[in-house]
Amino acid sequence: MVFMSIAQVMNDDMIGEEVELRGWVYRHRVIGGKVFVVLRDSTGIIQCVIDSSKVSPQVYDTAVNLGIESSIAVKGIVRKEPRAPGGYELHVKDLRVYGISRDFPIKGGEGIEYLLDNRHLWIRSRKLTNVMKIKHTVLKAGREWLLENGWWEVTPPILTASACEGGATLFEVKYFDKKAYLSQSAQLYLEVLIYSLEKVWSLTPSFRAEQSRTRRHLAEYWHLELEAAWYNMYDIMNVAEELTAYIIKRVLEENERELKLLNRDTSILEKSTKTPYPRITYDEAIDRLKKKGLAISWGEDLGADEERVLTQDFETPFFITHFPKEIKSFYMKTDPKRPEVVLGFDLLAPEGYGEIIGGSEREDNYDKLYQRILDEGYDPSDYKWYLDLRKYGSVPHSGFGLGIERLVMWIAGLDHIRDAIPFPRYRGRIYP
Repeated sequence: MVFMSIAQVMNDDMIGEEVELRGWVYRHRVIGGKVFVVLRDSTGIIQCVIDSSKVSPQVYDTAVNLGIESSIAVKGIVRKEPRAPGGYELHVKDLRVYGISRDFPIKGGEGIEYLLDNRHLWIRSRKLTNVMKIKHTVLKAGREWLLENGWWEVTPPILTASACEGGATLFEVKYFDKKAYLSQSAQLYLEVLIYSLEKVWSLTPSFRAEQSRTRRHLAEYWHLELEAAWYNMYDIMNVAEELTAYIIKRVLEENERELKLLNRDTSILEKSTKTPYPRITYDEAIDRLKKKGLAISWGEDLGADEERVLTQDFETPFFITHFPKEIKSFYMKTDPKRPEVVLGFDLLAPEGYGEIIGGSEREDNYDKLYQRILDEGYDPSDYKWYLDLRKYGSVPHSGFGLGIERLVMWIAGLDHIRDAIPFPRYRGRIYP
């Protein structure tokens, strides 16, 4: 007999059929001569009933002594049972143990730090399993949209000789006898590739030595980045919203069950499948915050608290554009009409989640870029190769970076970004 998945047997067509399943013991109880085992596999859970009057004493004794997370295979008949999880159950005829589990250390009610210390085991939880399935769809959908719209996937390096976003958040590593850094962003390398491929993207880990330890910060995260020749800021904003809307649409289509198990209210997600998204300027954002009583002045960066307040005004993702150049990166092009601001944008998720995408039109003039590098205190010799791009056939171009875990955090309705990645890394936490 061929093993089936739990999802395959959870339908009326399978009632009365004999099947074999295998997985792990999710729940276990013994009542009146019967053992009730809730079995889980990657597709779901099903209740298995081992009746002492219908199986051998050996099978029954084995079932009685099963521990949580023991790995087993069961053979039995599928029955309809409205009281069982999912509405079906398996009446077991035979049982085989693959791996015994004794005294599983997670029993329920443990604190966050304990669960993080046992992340290698907690990752089996139904919550994290559902989140990882949603994340899978996010990654798949992003790739689908990009391939369907003529973008080339490329593979930039993770080790870099210079900073992209700022020296304060660089992870330094020893590269043979030289100093190198873990990449903060693939952007500068993607800019190199637009001169041959025009529209490129990559999915890589990025590293930020953030001192912040908030619900939305990670030291290592997955970064979906795009760069396109001939695109201005508004062109790339259109790409950002269409890509985001497509990803949300695919998750709603493919992960309805997972969203429901996570108790996610999908009404805002459904609204977010429609574009265009609202757009406000940084100036308008500051005015809105002041009217809501926040003490903030023009020129200050928007933190998590300010973003959370702004999201209260919107039911879908929304853009903030034209930030002061002093709070943005050296490579962002300044607005010819207002040199004090850049042609840059952030895309914020509603419901208090805040920034999920940051992007801009890039400075394509050699002299202006050279001066910005000096103004930021960097050594132009470290960026000779990057400056060369402005000497040999420079073109207008734009791009953005999307934080995969931040997007997953919002879509899944998570309280903390640590649950959007298998093994979270942030200040004070490296295990396992």
